[in-house]
Amino acid sequence: MKELETFLAKIERVMGENPAYKFEAYSFVMAALHHTVSKLPKARHVTGTELLGGIREYALEQFGPMARTVLNYWGIFKTDDFGKIVFSLVEVGILRKQPEDKLEDFKDAYSFQEAFDQGFKIRDE
Repeated sequence: MKELETFLAKIERVMGENPAYKFEAYSFVMAALHHTVSKLPKARHVTGTELLGGIREYALEQFGPMARTVLNYWGIFKTDDFGKIVFSLVEVGILRKQPEDKLEDFKDAYSFQEAFDQGFKIRDE
């Protein structure tokens, strides 16, 4: 329980310093990171590009054609925003980065319209 309280306190600190994103944006990025790493044969550090691909996939799985609308509601409008969220989580010690990781890795990686609107496909199940 203490770990959860510490996590929440750190997120509150980040949100206090940068209120651009809602709490759900941070928890979504953490869940998308878990989703991305869990698809790897063996757990390891993922690059910004890999995480962005996982975020896109996870958002479409979770929210379908509403993905962009949900992300926008949380304050996320472009891939740069995911980078800002990730690096905020690094600053407070929730996530770690490698020396080669940089915020620019997230810059203009894909268009939200193409990734979430045009990228959504209804699956036959």
